[in-house]
Amino acid sequence: MRHESLAFLKELLTTPSPSGFETKGQRVWADYVGKFAKKVHSDPYGNVYAGLNDSGNPKIVLAGHSDELGLMVSYIGEEGFIYFKGIGGVDRAMLRGRPVLIHGPNGSIPGVTGHLAIHMQEPEDRKKVPEFHEVFIDIGASSKAEAEELVRVGNPITMDHGVVQLFGERIAARGCDNRIGTWTAAEALRLLAEDEGKLNANVIALSTIQEENGLYGATMAGYRIRPDLAIVIDVTHATDIPICSKAKHGDIRLGKGPVISIGSSNHPVLVERMIAVARKESIPVQYEANPRYTGTDADAFFLQRGGIPSISLGLPNRYMHSPVEVIDLEDLEAMAQLVASFCADVQAGETFSVKI
Repeated sequence: MRHESLAFLKELLTTPSPSGFETKGQRVWADYVGKFAKKVHSDPYGNVYAGLNDSGNPKIVLAGHSDELGLMVSYIGEEGFIYFKGIGGVDRAMLRGRPVLIHGPNGSIPGVTGHLAIHMQEPEDRKKVPEFHEVFIDIGASSKAEAEELVRVGNPITMDHGVVQLFGERIAARGCDNRIGTWTAAEALRLLAEDEGKLNANVIALSTIQEENGLYGATMAGYRIRPDLAIVIDVTHATDIPICSKAKHGDIRLGKGPVISIGSSNHPVLVERMIAVARKESIPVQYEANPRYTGTDADAFFLQRGGIPSISLGLPNRYMHSPVEVIDLEDLEAMAQLVASFCADVQAGETFSVKI
């Protein structure tokens, strides 16, 4: 991967950006796309837009969501221990014995999630997944007054995990869901900017907020910019691990390319066109059945303005919603190339609708 692109990815992955608190991550994204986009702006809640060829037609939005899972301080006990609630779909089994960062008013405060040592647990308790109120954070404070000098109720919390380089082209990090989406939208725009004169479409890269809380940013953005079609980039479950049933969850593998979602909000004409572009450009792709919903921002876009033709692309991701999500960088580069190739293939004034 290009050095600058990899550095951008790592900065996205290590910048705290829990749902509702995306500003720092959005600043990183805006600074990067500002180097090649014709216009970068944000809306009142913090969605960030970057465009090319604004006089072109049709208008295509490339969307990834900037937010990650997190926690939020909900109570500070008399002895200085800090209790929290989840932001987004947090797996409670991941909570105990973790280093965390509480993003307080005066900076980030390190802490650890405390738990009762296994020696002191009753046998039946060892099998239980703790409730949120049964786990606490220890920042080293000895009283509520000491803790309140550093943190307050409502402060966001993230797991303190960086990027780990695994074998070959694979990395592990928290927040691959969905910094890879915002990275792809930015990188596809950069590739298109290299030969903007040949671009027919108006392309808007979009970094949305609060997908994990309910697709909120995409709902705002779809109404605001009224695209003619939306390409949503997110992660999907890699099932190439020993404990995952392919009969139940499908066969999705790291290193085999991005995944085209089929069904529900995925517009059938866009699906076939994306497949055709992938074949034309010799980009390996995989397929995923989503007969009811995708669980991505595509589910918000396609309902806006009477129906926006939308498609969801997924990057294979092991251990989703954990602090150690694993992706393949070659899949990620292929995703950006697929999105850029699709946009470059769109003809002036082209429309996408089913024929009855």
